[in-house]
Amino acid sequence: MGKSRLFRISLILGSVFMILLIILYWDDVGASHFYLHTPVSPISPPGPRTPRPPQPAPLTPHVPSFLSDIDAFVNQFLEGTSDPTETAPQEPINQSERAEERYVPPREWKIHVGPVAPEQRRRQDARRQRLQELCHDDTVSFPGKNRTFDDIPNKELDHLIVDDRHGIIYCYVPKVACSNWKRIMIVLSESMLLDGVPYREPSAVPRDMVHNSSLHFTFNKFWKRYGKFSRHLMKVKLQKYTKFLFVRDPFVRLISAFRNKFQLPNEEFYKRFSQVILRRYGNHSDLPTSVDEAFAAKLRPSFSQFIQYLLDPQTETQMPFNEHWRQVYRLCHPCQIQYDFVGHLETVEEDAEHLLRILKVDNVVEFPTSHRNLTASSWEADWFSTVPLVARRELYRLYEPDFRLFGYDKPESILND
Repeated sequence: MGKSRLFRISLILGSVFMILLIILYWDDVGASHFYLHTPVSPISPPGPRTPRPPQPAPLTPHVPSFLSDIDAFVNQFLEGTSDPTETAPQEPINQSERAEERYVPPREWKIHVGPVAPEQRRRQDARRQRLQELCHDDTVSFPGKNRTFDDIPNKELDHLIVDDRHGIIYCYVPKVACSNWKRIMIVLSESMLLDGVPYREPSAVPRDMVHNSSLHFTFNKFWKRYGKFSRHLMKVKLQKYTKFLFVRDPFVRLISAFRNKFQLPNEEFYKRFSQVILRRYGNHSDLPTSVDEAFAAKLRPSFSQFIQYLLDPQTETQMPFNEHWRQVYRLCHPCQIQYDFVGHLETVEEDAEHLLRILKVDNVVEFPTSHRNLTASSWEADWFSTVPLVARRELYRLYEPDFRLFGYDKPESILND
């Protein structure tokens, strides 16, 4: 009787010890270990299209009470947990419905099987090498260059969109084809449904939904989903996933942003920026309350006034640069994140084809064809003709890191006129 009781006590103590070991292991490194081994959902096979039923409501992670619950807890916490900001569906679905929900109509996909052109490979090697060299070059300095990834606040990581299904991280830069790349990310992540079925054509994603933040899972949302594991998981994904961004000539990007946000009616930008610019540099005290009234009265900031606003020291102290004219090094942190692919808008068609092949999704999506951006680099001289030479040179110093990091020539003709 004494031996039996001693055996039961030993068994209980051993079980408790094992559970504590597993919990401690999970607290230290388990998150990244188990996350990297969760299965990735495959691309939907072709077949008859059926409406997609509501997804099951996500379960709230709980601490398991028995050893047999731990695997389920890990998978539930890292794979099945949804963004807390999303609305949970109401009804569960059964297994047969789950098996049919991902079928889409058959179609012919463009699949590239030939080798990538040597010129494209050399182009990418040169762009990545340039970034690496300049980030370690002491003669190149800019704010935040030497900080570590851990030093970057979460709010400055909101441009890094993550697709766990395909292992992709995209840092979007406004005015650099970001609408089309966001469409591709929506299609790949299946984050938007039409009649219960995910979008399959990037060009079909409604324009007014492309920039809806709820459709994109970004790094700054990690803390809501993963809590104390968020920063560690970010670094794990940065190491394992393919990371890319697209850039363009910094001055041409500025012109494009001005044309889009100030020369076209935009209520939000009128109230947030145009009124400020017109009051400060246009000596207008009694401005219309709406953008339509302002346009009817021909009250719009000039490009020279816009540049003056960017160079005004009080601008940055009162409100950080808007993402449409914020420097790329501040949006995407190229000295803290080692990007695998650096695309240029000037070669977007070739770069997009090359990138989709690297990502192994060229059999799933194609880069949407669109009208060529009307803002051309050849127009720079005309646009800057009204900007004083001193202001042009000061503006270049403000954006010089982007020029140098991404291989754009210094605009000598504009700076030495």
